[in-house]
Formats: sequence, structure tokens, C-alpha cells
Amino acid sequence: MSLEIECRSSKLVDVLRHYGPIPRNDSQFDERVLSMHRKKGLAPFVFPSHYLEELVSNFRSDRPNSVILTGTAGDGKTYYCRKVWEELSGSSVEWSTEQRIQSLRIGSRLLTVVKDLSELQDHQKIEVILRLSRAVFEGCADELFLIAGNDGQLIDAFSSLPVDSNIGQLKRLVEDLLVDDCSSGAEVPLRLYNLSRLKTADVFPEILNIVLDHSGWSECEECCYGGQGTKGKVCPIFENRRRLSSEPILSSRLVELLRLCDLDGIHLPIRQQLILIANALLGHAMAADGLLKCKEVATVVNSGNASLGSIYSNIFGENLSERRRDNIDVFRTLNRFGIGSETSNRIDNLLIFGSDDANLFELFSSLVSDDSMYGADAQFLAKQTDYLEAVDLAGRADFLASLRRQRQRLFFVIPPERIDELGLWELTLFHSAGNYLDAVYRTLHDGRPVGKAILGKLVKGLNRVFTGFLASNHTELVLASSGHYSQARVCRVFEETVSVQRKKGEQVSIDMNPGWTVPKLIVTLSAAPITAFASLDLSLTRFEYIVRVADGALPTSFSQECYEDLLAFKARILRKVSERRIRDAETDDGDLSRMDLRLLEINSEGSLSDRQIEVTFC
Repeated sequence: MSLEIECRSSKLVDVLRHYGPIPRNDSQFDERVLSMHRKKGLAPFVFPSHYLEELVSNFRSDRPNSVILTGTAGDGKTYYCRKVWEELSGSSVEWSTEQRIQSLRIGSRLLTVVKDLSELQDHQKIEVILRLSRAVFEGCADELFLIAGNDGQLIDAFSSLPVDSNIGQLKRLVEDLLVDDCSSGAEVPLRLYNLSRLKTADVFPEILNIVLDHSGWSECEECCYGGQGTKGKVCPIFENRRRLSSEPILSSRLVELLRLCDLDGIHLPIRQQLILIANALLGHAMAADGLLKCKEVATVVNSGNASLGSIYSNIFGENLSERRRDNIDVFRTLNRFGIGSETSNRIDNLLIFGSDDANLFELFSSLVSDDSMYGADAQFLAKQTDYLEAVDLAGRADFLASLRRQRQRLFFVIPPERIDELGLWELTLFHSAGNYLDAVYRTLHDGRPVGKAILGKLVKGLNRVFTGFLASNHTELVLASSGHYSQARVCRVFEETVSVQRKKGEQVSIDMNPGWTVPKLIVTLSAAPITAFASLDLSLTRFEYIVRVADGALPTSFSQECYEDLLAFKARILRKVSERRIRDAETDDGDLSRMDLRLLEINSEGSLSDRQIEVTFC
């Protein structure tokens, strides 16, 4: 019987658990976060504050503006308020009190800080907003405000206020700023910052490095299962931090997933990002609440179950129950990619037969068996053997669960030069995500036009949705209707074509301006002096849908919602076509007693063409 050596306890691990997906998540409250760090004698995490310098400069300027901070719960609104307070020499002792409204003198002006609008009583909300409206519209320059509250709270607060011209103006101004996604509107001393507009993929690497580089990790270097550990007796927490710090493929793939979330219109606030980081480092299926404590490490390591703390599975919340995963935004979002469930024959052949197949053995060694902790550990190899030899039929489910974890691990370890060979993105539900990132997003981000091959593929998919035919046309967009109803599944009445390349002002293109959250698919029908165009946000899901249809999937087999979105897009284009025809008719003296009707036909090669039919009115 082996003697378990107790693991050295780390104060940072104790604190980090409170950021994770435990029933009482103290990271929800800025004051509790500070208190946790003080009790442990640890320096608090100093997270990125992209607007901090701008906010502080504003309040110190000769003509300052009042500020409203809005955003999703967990975006750091109260954190920003505290940092501004500290930068303006406010007392940290005074800030740490239970008062939700704090005041600070800045020269001749009084700055009133509301930590969280939702925590105020109704009479306090009314008083604050009345004073804010006077400061904004009546030129009360001696009082400034910094108010934290999400957009729903702001609108609800206005609805409970008495009718007043200033309040009405303020409500309309705030609503306009939220809808237009602007920080300022009319020439009034008020600015609104929406923290939800910060992209998750841009913020996450900064937060990750702050956590990984904290000085508190030095205790793990001195632990017998950490820096001083022996081979095969390594703490999963220590190993997970090492991999996240030193394996660039792991961190870059994780950022790519978050980038795809951004491009699909999904925002993850800082609180959810911290849950992800804490769970990735501390997660273990056998631990209390699914997060390891230092005192549990010895038991986990010596029982041979360290692999259940794999960072590659913790990223998807596999250490938690399915119900808990589904109730946490970040895991529900990441599991939309289906990593672990999705696979390919190539990947599964590698995992199941790789150790015995001479053609796969070298690849199996480099990608699976060389990782003795989270790859082909003794338990995985034993389950693999039993599965292949049909020794333990009851253990098949355990082996299939192991395959799920290995697919998740492979997604984060397949090297860039083998992405196409092994079909990395086939491990996800979005097989075209790699193309979307490289050929669309990064291409546009670098100021280059999207290539003809991608445009052609999208046009081919659009033609199949727009017409209902299995068309192969990819050099021009074909618009059709059923005569009076453009939403029909099969449309035979030819309306118009739009060339992919610019031709007489017509063009199908993809563009992305700095202010746009996602690329846009733009169909231009005419050039100046009257530019007519229709656009569609080309999110990841829509891109995947169109590509799948182009590759042969039925229009409704992947997403009914995407199908309806594209039909609505077609209706907008047809409306622009109709407007152009009306303009052309005003200058055309043609014969109104006859009309040409053109019907679509498709040949054996899938090429669409139109046949003209003359209709005469008696």
C-alpha cells in the first residue's frame, strides 16, 4: 500500500475556486473578490480596463461628461467604477462599505458614483436619475455622475419616473445610444460605454495571462506534486497551468473558438471568462463541486485518476454534471461546437486502431501515446484493448467516453501543418469554421478582398436556396420568384441575375468595416448616383449553412432559421430590383400591351438558364 504524501496547500488555488462554477460564485461581486484576496494575503487580479484612462481623463478635464456604464452582468461595470474611484484618489476604505452610492469631490465638482443601479431602492433610483437629467440638460456643471447598470435596468428605471421633459429627453438619448451603439449623441455632457461591445477573443488572452502569471503560483513550484513532483505523480492543476502557459496551440485554438463566438454574435462577459479559466485549471470529475482542492490532489494522483482533470475536457465543462454545464453560459456556448461528439473516420481510426496499425502508428505515437497523462494513459490503453478484443462488453460505454475526451484533446493538439490532413474542423459541428476564419475574417481584417473561390461557393449555395433547384451556377446570383410569392420553396419565374464580379455597377461581395461585429454579404444592384444594395450579416452559422447547401445538403437540413433568414434576404434584394425597374420604366416608352415572362430551366449539369415567354394583354 503506497503512502500518500499530502499536497502543499496553495492560497491562490483556494481563491481561484471562488471564480469557478461553484454554487456560491463570489466573483459576482467586486467587493467579495477584494475581500477574498486580502484574507489570503494575495495581490488581487488586475484585469484589463480598456476605457479606464479615457474615463479618468474625462473626469479630470475642464469640461467633463457624466458617464453611464452598461453591459451584460459580469462585464466589470462595478470594477470599472472602483478603478476610476481609486485613480481619482478616492478612499479604498470608504469604497469597501455597503453604500451603493458614493461621492467624491474633484476640484469644485462633486462626482456621484452608483456602483450598481439594480441594487438601489426605487426612491434612490428616482433621485439619482432626476439629478442626472438636471446635470445633463440644465447645465449643472458642479455635479457629475458615474452610473453602472445594464440596459434593461436603465430602461426600467425610467419607466418608474414621473413625466418630466428632461427625463423624457434623457430616456430618448439613452435609448438612441443603445440602439445606435454609440457612446455620445447630441451635444450634451453625457457618455455611454457599453462594455458588451468589447470582443471576447480580444479580452480573454489578457485575462488568461493575468491569472497564469500571478505570483501566488510560486507555492505550487515547491509542492511535491508540482514543481518538485516525480514522473507520473504530477498534480493536474500544476500540469494544466503548465500546458496553458507553454503550449501555444492550446491557447490559440481556445481563442479561435471564442473568436468564432464573437463572429456568431455571442458575447461572453469577463465573469464567464474567469469561470472558464478557473474550471480549465482546477476541474476534476472526482473533486468536490468538480473543482480540485489541494488536499484532494494526493488521492486523485495516487488512484490513477489524474486524467479526469484533463484541461482539454475541462474547457467544455466535462468535469461537471450535464445539468450544471447547461446552466453556465460559457460551457453552453462552447458546447455548441459539438467538440467531442463530432468526429471523422480518420480521427476515430487513429484513436481506436492507431497503436496496432503500421500506417497510423507514428501519428498515434506523436498525438496520443506520447502524452502519458491525458493521452494514452494506462486506463485508456486497457479500455482500448478490451474494446478491440470484445473482452468487456459492459465497458464499451467507458471506452466511448474516453474517445470523447480524446477527440476534445486532439482538437487542441493537432499541429497547424496537419489541420487539413486530419480534418481538424470535422471535430466540430462547423466544418467550414476554418475557412470562415482564414478566408473571410482574417482576409478582410488584413484589408484584402475575399477570394473568388469562397464567393463562388457562397453564390452557388444562395442560388440553390433562392431558386429551389440543385443549381451549379457560381459566377452570378440568380433571383427568382413564383410570380407573386418570393418565399416559395421552388421558384421558376426568373427575375434578375447579379454578377459576382463588378459589372455595370452590379456585384456580390463580402466586406467588414471596423464598426461591424461580423462580415456582411452585400449584393449591389446599381452604382452612383443611386446606389442600391442589400446586405446580410454573414455570421458563422449562416456561412456554414450556405456552404453545406452548396455542397449538397438540403436547404432545411441544417437550420430552418438560416433558411428563413436567406429567403428574407432574397425578398430585400427583389425589392431593390423592383425599385430599379420602376426607375427604368419612368424613362422607357416601351409597349405596355405586352410583357416578357422568363422561366427558369436547369440542364443535366445543373446549370440554370431562362426561357422567354411573351404575354400579350388584350
